[in-house]
Amino acid sequence: MVMTKRKPGGGASKRAGTDRGDGLLAALFIAPAMFGFLVFLAWPTLRGIYLSFTRYNLLTPAEWVGLDNYRRMINDPIFWGSLRVTVEYVFINIGVQTVAALCIAVLMQRLTKSSFLRGIVLTPYLVSNVVAGVVWLWILDTQLGIGNQILGALGFDHIAFLASNEWVVPSIALINVWRHVGYTALLLFAGLQAIPGDVYEAARVDGSGELRTFWKISLPLLRPVLAVVMIMTVIGSFQVFDTVAVATPGPGGPANASNVLQLYIYSSAFGRFQFGYASAMSVALLAVLSVITIVQYRLTRAGETDLG
Repeated sequence: MVMTKRKPGGGASKRAGTDRGDGLLAALFIAPAMFGFLVFLAWPTLRGIYLSFTRYNLLTPAEWVGLDNYRRMINDPIFWGSLRVTVEYVFINIGVQTVAALCIAVLMQRLTKSSFLRGIVLTPYLVSNVVAGVVWLWILDTQLGIGNQILGALGFDHIAFLASNEWVVPSIALINVWRHVGYTALLLFAGLQAIPGDVYEAARVDGSGELRTFWKISLPLLRPVLAVVMIMTVIGSFQVFDTVAVATPGPGGPANASNVLQLYIYSSAFGRFQFGYASAMSVALLAVLSVITIVQYRLTRAGETDLG
């Protein structure tokens, strides 16, 4: 019998070659996403940070001005007013949307698991923000809108929902709640579905009622999902733009009452061609959102779960 002698290290070389092949295949698969990330996110972000230190209007080369744009931003009352309007919008939107979505998710879990009803809940989210803004602009029109027609039929005075300082921000917030609450509810519903059924069974055996079960079991175990949903919702709320641009007079009116920060950045860049100043405000918004996200993540312990 003739025995062949295996070359030392042959198996390791083969495994190394396989690993390199897998690495090349993985790189090939992620290349399109990486290209999109670099071209449409990383490069514009770096370019915007650079432009925030310049005076630039598209017609002439960028002129380095250092921190002048940031000094102007600190002393700009319209910037601070836009930030205040944005924060007001965020609080209304987050508060109402989170509570409503949580109620819808719990009802879907307790009463029905019909896919048809889930589709109905998600339907407003399939409508674009521009279309939703136009539809609600018609509904809330002071004279002809069906919303004010119903108020008149009930004996109330007509309300300028989108044309008064007091009502414009709550109205915009509730329009976006109507559009996004179904999507948020489905995310929370998925989180509720991940909670083991034997936990609820043990609670029922102990005589726990529905309300107590929700507060003591569902809500604590839903915390990681709820935390991530709130982080996403806060980031999206700070970036509100299209609904305000379509549905309000001006846009941003009346008298800058709905002039959210994204709208002010847009008007500074493409209305007055002050791209350097607009970039500085964009960088400031990026910094604010980064801090808020980190604080939310730490306080809500979004990366941890109470499930064993």
